[in-house]
Amino acid sequence: MSLQLPPELQSAMQPFLVGGRYADETELLRDALAALGRERSVAEIQRGLDDVAAGRCRPIDEIDLEIRKKFGFKER
Repeated sequence: MSLQLPPELQSAMQPFLVGGRYADETELLRDALAALGRERSVAEIQRGLDDVAAGRCRPIDEIDLEIRKKFGFKER
């Protein structure tokens, strides 16, 4: 796969490439995409913490019992 990057994006990448942190554009883009993935994970964790703080959660024992009853598993 070959990408044609706009000049402003190529210019924005140059300091990272010249600085030696990345060997080439592919390595830089791979790291940037990984960072976006981590950012999404952090946002999802924060959303969960916000749910807990707002009381939008249930005790695990309650959920466990509900699943066991629904699927006919032995209760603990």
